[in-house]
Amino acid sequence: MTVAIDRATGKRRGDAPRPGLGQRLKHGYQKHWYAYVMIAPVVVVLGVLVLYPLGYGMYLTLTDANSLNTGRTIGVNEIEATYKFIGLDNYADILWGETAYDRFWSHFIWTIVWTAACVALHYTIGLGLALLLNQKLRGRTFYRLLLVLPWAVPTFVTVFGWRFMLSDGGIINSALESLHLPTPLWLEDTFWQRFAAIMVNTWCGVPFMMVSLLGGLQSIDSTLYEAAEMDGANAWQRFRHVTLPGLRSVSSTVVLLGIIWTFNQFAVIFLLFGTTAPDAQILVTWAYYLGFGQQPRDFAQSAAYGILLLAILIVFTSFYRRWLNRNEQQLAI
Repeated sequence: MTVAIDRATGKRRGDAPRPGLGQRLKHGYQKHWYAYVMIAPVVVVLGVLVLYPLGYGMYLTLTDANSLNTGRTIGVNEIEATYKFIGLDNYADILWGETAYDRFWSHFIWTIVWTAACVALHYTIGLGLALLLNQKLRGRTFYRLLLVLPWAVPTFVTVFGWRFMLSDGGIINSALESLHLPTPLWLEDTFWQRFAAIMVNTWCGVPFMMVSLLGGLQSIDSTLYEAAEMDGANAWQRFRHVTLPGLRSVSSTVVLLGIIWTFNQFAVIFLLFGTTAPDAQILVTWAYYLGFGQQPRDFAQSAAYGILLLAILIVFTSFYRRWLNRNEQQLAI
């Protein structure tokens, strides 16, 4: 029995009707049951660890839940939840309320500055080190291992080490004092807190960028450099017209990952300052402070900050990928 499709109307012609949704699902399961079984544990884990918390967090953003009106158990006494549904009031208060600038927009601006500065330093320093390590140097393997160490060491160890060095009696201020230079209040003054945060995060993030870009450099065909050199191109021209285009795909990926990771970088800010530096908090640490660092703990506002963070990253990623695709199409033309 044959079934044809009318090209003019797009409808099926023949005696056999189109299978229903249930039949198609059954046929797909019978054909690919092994694949479904293999991915089932991952789906369950993602549902428990990601989808359920995300859904519950979105629900909390529509309430006035805090540590005083949520259900809890104190000894043998069980206190029922008394929070109520308030719709989008949390989002309106965060974005347009009387304290919107102090509670959201000031932290949002600092988060953008923090992300842009850190990613720019990560990429610039990482690319410079990758170019050096891509040369034929004596002891190149040792240098690679040495430069990867800041990335291999656990983040909390690195940040606590920097915190000790940046303290009033730390090695950095002691060295500056011995040179008769000013000793900044790294962990107390707002400007120097932000400067220290960028410096520490740069130290932690450069090795990843360096290793990724080094892999991209090693994938560029060496004959391209030879041809450019034969055409009379100098070092800058070879870098501009051969190295950078050759790193385009790697760079676009690592920059996107760097922006997402830095935008949500909780460990560096929290371990360096805790909750004692309100003006140095980025959005993710400020959301933590609202939910767990104050009394009463505002669960609804903290969850709303989390949803806003997710929305900002989704919008940015979509525009970023669209911009990259448009540039690639222009280059192809």
